[in-house]
Amino acid sequence: MTDSSHAPAAGALPLQPAEAADAVDALRAQLNLWAHQYYVLDEPTVPDAEYDRVFRELQALEEAHPDLMSPDSPTQRVIGAVMDGLAPVRHAVPMLSIHTETDTEATGAQAFDARVRRELGLAESDPVIEYVAEPKFDGLAMSLRYEGGRLVQAATRGDGEVGEDVTHNIRRIRQIPLTLPADVPPLLEVRGEVYMRRADFDALNERQREQGGKTFVNPRNAAAGAVRQLDSDISAQRPLSFFAYGLGAITPAGEGGPVFATHYDMLQRLKAWGFPVAAQVTVARGAAELVAFHQQVGASRDELPYDIDGVVYKVNRLDLQRDLGFKTREPRWAVAHKYPAQEMATRVEGIDIQVGRTGKLTPVARLAPVFVGGVTVTNATLHNLFEIRKKQVRVGDTVIVRRAGDVIPEVVGVMPGQRPAYVPNFRMPRQCPVCGSDVVREPGEANHRCTGGLFCAAQRKEAILHFAARRAMDIEGLGDKLVDQLVESNVIRTLPDLYRLGLSSLVALERMAEKSAQNVLAALEKSKETTLARFLFGLGIRHVGESTARDLAKHFGTLDALMGATQETAATVEQLLEVPDVGPIVAQSVHTFFQQSHNREVVEQLRACGVTWPEGVRTEKAPQVLAGKTFVLTGTLPTLGRDAAKDMLEAAGAKVSGSVSKKTSYVVAGEEAGSKLAKAEELGVPVIDEAGMLALLAGSTAA
Repeated sequence: MTDSSHAPAAGALPLQPAEAADAVDALRAQLNLWAHQYYVLDEPTVPDAEYDRVFRELQALEEAHPDLMSPDSPTQRVIGAVMDGLAPVRHAVPMLSIHTETDTEATGAQAFDARVRRELGLAESDPVIEYVAEPKFDGLAMSLRYEGGRLVQAATRGDGEVGEDVTHNIRRIRQIPLTLPADVPPLLEVRGEVYMRRADFDALNERQREQGGKTFVNPRNAAAGAVRQLDSDISAQRPLSFFAYGLGAITPAGEGGPVFATHYDMLQRLKAWGFPVAAQVTVARGAAELVAFHQQVGASRDELPYDIDGVVYKVNRLDLQRDLGFKTREPRWAVAHKYPAQEMATRVEGIDIQVGRTGKLTPVARLAPVFVGGVTVTNATLHNLFEIRKKQVRVGDTVIVRRAGDVIPEVVGVMPGQRPAYVPNFRMPRQCPVCGSDVVREPGEANHRCTGGLFCAAQRKEAILHFAARRAMDIEGLGDKLVDQLVESNVIRTLPDLYRLGLSSLVALERMAEKSAQNVLAALEKSKETTLARFLFGLGIRHVGESTARDLAKHFGTLDALMGATQETAATVEQLLEVPDVGPIVAQSVHTFFQQSHNREVVEQLRACGVTWPEGVRTEKAPQVLAGKTFVLTGTLPTLGRDAAKDMLEAAGAKVSGSVSKKTSYVVAGEEAGSKLAKAEELGVPVIDEAGMLALLAGSTAA
């Protein structure tokens, strides 16, 4: 591949004639190669923004050296070619491209309006010009020829003069009518864009992955490949859509053809004839309304179900379009106004590891700064090791980076042929780069995780908030903002530091009054008396929720017994698998957690700080008279909180549900019971109060 980076840049002008000729030849060769890959092979290797940059560089050189201008230059014709196996079609009216305004700010629209007014000879005092504004679709330009109201031919744009006959595939697109109403002219050629919706593109790639087939880079690539298949059955498997935006050949008005005064009228007639027209199409008066349209569509760009890379402005009055005419390969009455590129090429300077709040290790590409999606990007996610392997990303590669809206920038793929030298494959670290704990990947998972848990600084905030949660240690007043301050000021480094807090350290925090600080300390003191199940849940062991924590507490009875079952012996995981509802993944996770010496140290320090619970014997075989019963709690109970009542019922073997059904055994109703009580009465489910529930529990205890 020719590398345009070796050609003299436009900024290096003036060049000597021989140097300029060499640079022009190199740029033309590069653009022709990229165009062949894009239009003919449907396998683009560079983002559109990179192509546009080199295209502008060539334009600048040709303008500076007019003697080097050539009719076959990419700047003087529509680039494309007919694919082998598809019949050529000569367009009755050439399918030309339109000028692209790359100034992504308001001035792009203003410059176009000023240019149109100047070429029409209008003064500032003359009325504003009316335009049609519409999205610029990222698809494949298409010509649909109807004779006598029937679709007889569909052709791609090709090089603008000659395209490809793809009628067999276009007939499979349900949005394109095969027959038209009786009022259409005898000859009608509709111009538009074949594209693929994002949801359809994602579903297609998912099917391709499941079948071991080739995945596609973007929806445009997938749509183009589908349209140009020789086998229409293959094309039919790729869901395509269509928008109409113009006309080609048409029966003249004097021979029975329609008369349109404006471009907008023509689009409305196409709509009436059954062709889909984009809902965003609007009439804009003057530059100010063009600017407003550009901003409005840009703001909702990421919410659209299909990709666009800009908007298009066209002079609305058809007589003014005729007056303005064409220049070389472009109409003077239309322009494409682009948005900031969502994909750009840049170099990977390194691959770092970012540790998330849940311990997930994410590889992040450190990039040479590049302006993409409206911001300068220096980092992009690589997701996980499997994505790196699939995309074959290595340090030093030139890659395509994508950023859409507020989405985190990601590396889409590697530009082939530009790897400087041999670079070894990236490998995930064996130890966490933050805390040094072991890094593991569970079977069947793509992500690697740090096992540091309570010890890892990257996971510290999440670990503290989880530990303090209502269903865990229930430390009232220890919310997000307070935890942020405690961690960021290094007052708390590990969980035991919570119980070492003093009044002075809390009062020193921003917006923390003495009374509030005393309340937090009181809540911390109260939380020291808990249950083993709550404590285990509060530790945040991966895959261990409330139910699993209760099962572990019941089965082992004491924390020492549980930790003893996680020593480095072959039988330890087998012992954990004896716990009801604990499978291999959960057992391995518990085993790994307690194998880490720093996790055991945190547990011992918490106990040394006074965290305690009643420890007993294994109870999983004890008879429970509420086993198999389902309870629903509603309203406010006289003496018990909802959580306390739930704990008591579940300790007796009952299941507590959030909704009433025919399978509900009892509804426990307190004051201000609402719809759940009404539902119970409707279904005939027994309703009891707190006293009735306690009586059932007493029966359970007696049993």
